Amino acid sequence: MESKKRLPAWVVFLVLAGICIIGIVLTGGHGEGEDIKVMMRDAVLHDVNQVRIFNWLTVTPSVVSAYVVTALLLSAAVLIRLLVIPRFTEMPGRLQMLLEMLVDTFGGLVRKYSPHRTQPIFAYIFGVGIYVFVGTCFELLGWQVVSTAGHSIALPAPLADINGAIATGVMSYLMILTGGIAGNGVKGIGLTLKEFSLPISMSFRLFGSLLSGLLVTELVYAYIHLSFVLPVVVAVMFTLLHALIQTYVLTMLTALFFGEVSEPRAAHQKKGR
Repeated sequence: MESKKRLPAWVVFLVLAGICIIGIVLTGGHGEGEDIKVMMRDAVLHDVNQVRIFNWLTVTPSVVSAYVVTALLLSAAVLIRLLVIPRFTEMPGRLQMLLEMLVDTFGGLVRKYSPHRTQPIFAYIFGVGIYVFVGTCFELLGWQVVSTAGHSIALPAPLADINGAIATGVMSYLMILTGGIAGNGVKGIGLTLKEFSLPISMSFRLFGSLLSGLLVTELVYAYIHLSFVLPVVVAVMFTLLHALIQTYVLTMLTALFFGEVSEPRAAHQKKGR
């Protein structure tokens, strides 16, 4: 029985490339979209494409994303606690191994950078780390909403809004301040206040990183000749890269500074000798 002949890879590539070229030619004159300058400005300031909630409150799209991501995470936490954790066994399955790997990853950061007070900081960096990662990857879903300007827009990452990034940075700083007070009392306040630029640097690091990926993706989508195949690669690459890097950097810095200010001064002085 004769085997079926397969087309060479280069022939398949040329066929797909030809289809893309034909699509570009046929759609090149498709109506006028939103001006690229307006898109880039609105991605930063959110002064055009806002969203109305229940027809009475106007908010930025990132606020809607924050509500949705929070609801998803809380629902997942409840389901995992009620349905998954009670069924843990000595021979873990895939989901149990994934959960244990997450706990070990964040627990390793705490044990390394903040060995004096592990429980409070572990709970915080686990929660904020999962929120940053899931919130950043959320934009890959491409959930569409209609803005007040009448445009159909995809919900961005919650931290692509400067307000969300500032809130995350301030919460991390307050957590560090709490560790300083718990470890060294009033002196801990002074130790933490020395790092007054920490919430600013955390906020703008998150905002700048996530916004850069959003702007690059918007630029790729804006030009019709780049809007075939390439946006998928760019969006996935930038989103996953930023999600991993920003999750690690934020949790690592928080655990590091928390460990420094919560360490008893007597132990710190002995270590320095």
